[in-house]
Amino acid sequence: MSDFVILTDSSADLSADMVRDLGVQVLPLSFEMDENIYHNYPDNREMDPHQFYELLRNGHTATTSAVNVAQYTELIEPLLQAGQDILILAFSSGLSTTFSSSAIAVDELREKYPERKVYTVDTLCASLGQGMLVWLAVQEQRKGRSIEEVRDWVVSHKLSICHQVTVNDLHFLKRGGRISATTAVVGSMLQIKPIIHVDDEGHLINIGKTRGRAAALKALVDKMELTAVDPADQTVFISHGDCLEDAEMVAQMVRDRFGVQTIYINYVGPVIGAHTGPGVVALFYVGSER
Repeated sequence: MSDFVILTDSSADLSADMVRDLGVQVLPLSFEMDENIYHNYPDNREMDPHQFYELLRNGHTATTSAVNVAQYTELIEPLLQAGQDILILAFSSGLSTTFSSSAIAVDELREKYPERKVYTVDTLCASLGQGMLVWLAVQEQRKGRSIEEVRDWVVSHKLSICHQVTVNDLHFLKRGGRISATTAVVGSMLQIKPIIHVDDEGHLINIGKTRGRAAALKALVDKMELTAVDPADQTVFISHGDCLEDAEMVAQMVRDRFGVQTIYINYVGPVIGAHTGPGVVALFYVGSER
C-alpha cells in the first residue's frame, strides 16, 4: 500500500470503527453547549450524540467555532516527523473555514519539511458525503495509487458525491439564517419539510419541499433515482440526527428500489447537527451530477 496518511476532520461523521478500518486520521472539531466546549471525536468520548440531540430537544443551544491553523499543525507535524506523507480531505469551504485553516497549515509545514509531501483538498462535501469521499479515497489508496494520484482522483470525483437532505425542525434553519422566522413558524404549522442538497460550491441549498415527514424521506430516494450512477453496485451512506428508524426506512427504500447491497448508517455529528437539529436525515451516493 502507498505509504501516506489520509486525514480528515470530524465533520465527515465517520464512526470510530470505520476510522479504524480505513486507517485514516481525524481532526476533532469542537462545539460549545451550556458554556462547556466539547471535541467531536469519532468515538464520541466527550458527548454521546443521543445525549447531544436530547439536549437540543430540551431547549439547549449548541454553537460551533472554526478550527484554527495550530490544531492542524499539532496533528500533522508528528506524522511528518515520523516520515509519513499526508493527504487532507477537508470539510466544505462553502460551509466552514476548516479547509482554509488546513491550507495555511500545509503551506507552513511544506516549508519546514521540504522532503515530505503534504496536500489538502476542499471536498465541497459534508457529513457522510465527506465520509463517503474519504472512504472512496481509501479504496484508491489500497490499489497502490500514489498520494498525487489519490489527490487527483478526489479532485476529479468530489462533485459526483450527491447529498440529499431533509430536516425535521425548521427552527434550526431559521437560527442559522437559512430561512426567515415567518417561514419557520408557518412551515412548522403546515408540516412543511424542506429538501436540501449541497451544490457544486459546497453550499447547503434548498431545492424543494414536501408536506409531512414520510413524503420528505421518500423525496430523498426520488432524487437519488434521477442522478445515481449504477446504484446497485454502490455503497450508499446515510446519516441522521438521532432518528435511526427514519434512516433505516430510507435505507430500505434504497434497497427495494435500486438493489443496493451495502449501506452505511451513522449519526450526523454535533458540529453539523447544531445547525440542522434533531431529525435531520441525509442520503449520500455517487451521481451524474449534484
